[in-house]
Amino acid sequence: MSLSRPPKSKPRFPVREGVGASVIALPESDGDWHTILDYLVERFPNVSREEIVVRMARGDVFDDGGALIAASTPYQAHRKLYYYRHVEDEPRIPFEEAVLFQDELIVVADKPHFLPATPGGRYVQETLLTRLRRRLGIDSLAPMHRLDRETAGLMLFTVQPSTRARYAALFAAREVQKRYEAIAPTLTISTIVRKTRIESADHFMCVKEVDGEPNAETVITKLDSSGGFSRYRLEPQTGKKHQLRVQMCGLGAPIMNDQMYPTLVSKEELERDDYTRPLQLLAQAIAFRDPITGAERSFTTQQSLSFGYT
Repeated sequence: MSLSRPPKSKPRFPVREGVGASVIALPESDGDWHTILDYLVERFPNVSREEIVVRMARGDVFDDGGALIAASTPYQAHRKLYYYRHVEDEPRIPFEEAVLFQDELIVVADKPHFLPATPGGRYVQETLLTRLRRRLGIDSLAPMHRLDRETAGLMLFTVQPSTRARYAALFAAREVQKRYEAIAPTLTISTIVRKTRIESADHFMCVKEVDGEPNAETVITKLDSSGGFSRYRLEPQTGKKHQLRVQMCGLGAPIMNDQMYPTLVSKEELERDDYTRPLQLLAQAIAFRDPITGAERSFTTQQSLSFGYT
């Protein structure tokens, strides 16, 4: 089936340097916010009042109709506010992504360890999504699924907003076959099916296995071993947050260099940007039937893991 290239669709508000506008709805005021600036200062404590004023002056903050918000604009509850995120002194991630495939429907990228998939926290420009939007000139690019910052490997993006829901439905219906590799302590197994229940943990960043009806399933196969560690093929049948990491940990074999399981390291350690010990987890392969063209799609990473990071 051949497809003609569709006309470029424009987002409601333009993407700037690969970053789309974020939105918040202003809540009911208790009287302390006389201006929108007052609210933003409280909402974003890590950004100084002076810096927010500068961003307003250069047109980074506006309302639902595109009208610019000034430092003196009065506060009005329930008003929608749009703004462009910017991080001062954003650290450079010294690893490059690779584009493995691109057509008028999808982009397949090979994400390195340590590169966040999408903007958040300390990272806006130094994310896979922003880099790809700027590199390829596709402002409408959007991720089909998630991948942890620490995990390397395949990540898929949609090109056209009109097809985004069709691809998202594949993941929701578990019609995408995903294969990962991991290096972890050696277990006395060949192949097992790990079925557990995963729920949120006390810390918002983590999850935990609990008693109850299983909601997460992974097929785990040991491939080869070296020096007390083994390489495993992980085939998740479900898509819970941190599923592979917490299930391997639950087996007594936490993935090599995992900074969350079994123990979450301090915030300072997480932000230390030590690139010498990457998490040995790799999104290796992905396959599915394209919901638009009907073609069978399959992709494999160009990266590999190493026993040498112990």
